[in-house]
Amino acid sequence: MSGRRRPQPEAGSATIWVLAVAALLALAGLAALGLGAAVLARHRAESAADLAALAAAERVDAGAGESPCARAEELVRAQGGHARLVACAVARDRSVTVAVVVPSPVGSATARARAAIPEPVEPSGPPEPAGPPGPGAA
Repeated sequence: MSGRRRPQPEAGSATIWVLAVAALLALAGLAALGLGAAVLARHRAESAADLAALAAAERVDAGAGESPCARAEELVRAQGGHARLVACAVARDRSVTVAVVVPSPVGSATARARAAIPEPVEPSGPPEPAGPPGPGAA
């Protein structure tokens, strides 16, 4: 017999297992990055929509000058991150509803927000007394 050894059937199988586990870990890491990007885009869209709706509602309350939707568009653009105002409407009750889209590597996130400045409430009746006078009050 010669000095050659017969190849074992499992020879090199550890390399295959290490590569398979490394590929699964890389895939899980990419999935986590994608999920993180989507959550970040959603948070940015929600923040931009909230700010735009509040600013537009304030502009409706002011009554003059720049239109509410133009103010909302200006603030969404100032947010950066490629945010876009895709809808803006002023209702009869003077509330403003906006929709903002923010793109992400895994799609885009859309957020809607509604805001209104409440009407001031006039007090009814005489004002409440401040309480009993303290010591030394005349």
